[in-house]
Amino acid sequence: MKYPVLFAIFLLSSCTKVETTPVNQWQHVAQGSYASEISHDGRYAAVSSVEHGVAFWDLQQNALKYQWQHTPEQENLVFSLAISPDNSHVLTADQHTFALWRTDTGQNAGFWQLDQSTIRDIAVSANGAHLLIGKSDGAVQHITLASGRRLEFLGHSEKVNSVAMSPNGRYALTGSNDYQAYLWDTDTAQIIHTFSHPSRVSKVALDPQGRFAFTADSQSLARIWDIQSGALISSLQITARQQVFSAVRFSEDGQYLLTGAPTRNMALWRVSDGKELQRWRVMPRDGSRPAGAVVHAVAFLSPTRIISESSSGYAEVWEVNYD
Repeated sequence: MKYPVLFAIFLLSSCTKVETTPVNQWQHVAQGSYASEISHDGRYAAVSSVEHGVAFWDLQQNALKYQWQHTPEQENLVFSLAISPDNSHVLTADQHTFALWRTDTGQNAGFWQLDQSTIRDIAVSANGAHLLIGKSDGAVQHITLASGRRLEFLGHSEKVNSVAMSPNGRYALTGSNDYQAYLWDTDTAQIIHTFSHPSRVSKVALDPQGRFAFTADSQSLARIWDIQSGALISSLQITARQQVFSAVRFSEDGQYLLTGAPTRNMALWRVSDGKELQRWRVMPRDGSRPAGAVVHAVAFLSPTRIISESSSGYAEVWEVNYD
């Protein structure tokens, strides 16, 4: 997909100062990454690349713990990554296979393959107990490993773009090209809330504390919802003509939302009213013309610091100023 980068950057920089100098940075991949994920507490990162397969990093020590491969004899094509809320497991997926890995030993806990359709997005619950697989045929598969139960959610009519799951695996949030995002019960596949958009839903996220849901479409409409009531809390006050999100994370206290985009941009938003508070721009990917990078993952390290992983291959730490 091509994004209208120049217009968005000009318009946003005119009203918000963009920080481009990180507090710290580490190179995790020399030639750029396919995908990255950061644990909710900012302690670990999983990075997928051509050179290293999937690398699992301890961000506190900037130490490489493990390297994993789906098919060691072939090129690594893992484009989807998820870290469990308790940091115990990592779920990795290419287009047709997905694998679960233990972070205490680095050992594989299972390989699975799809017979039909392709994998679009994934999520994993605490303890690696439940897996969620969003597919190109519009179906979403919820797997309970202990029992082997596989539930297929068929609420979407077009391909699924983004999935999220509660830490206990009981609830799922999924967004699709059918302009809908659904919050649904993974025990019954019954829809709890429907969040409608005027264009395809490209990104969804859940607050691990069970307070909020985030849904965004492919134009410039991004919303935060109350999970319990389904009521709209706020819409992000986006000034760009088009804004697509590639990473989303709620703060622990539920007051803030951190987002990343395919245009090198990260932004901090206030949940209560959707106001943008601060903006950063990550390092561009080496050799990219024009200079660009996709922000793959973001996380809060503390109330005053955040961290990002991008396609440039760098992890970068940034200062937060709420003034």
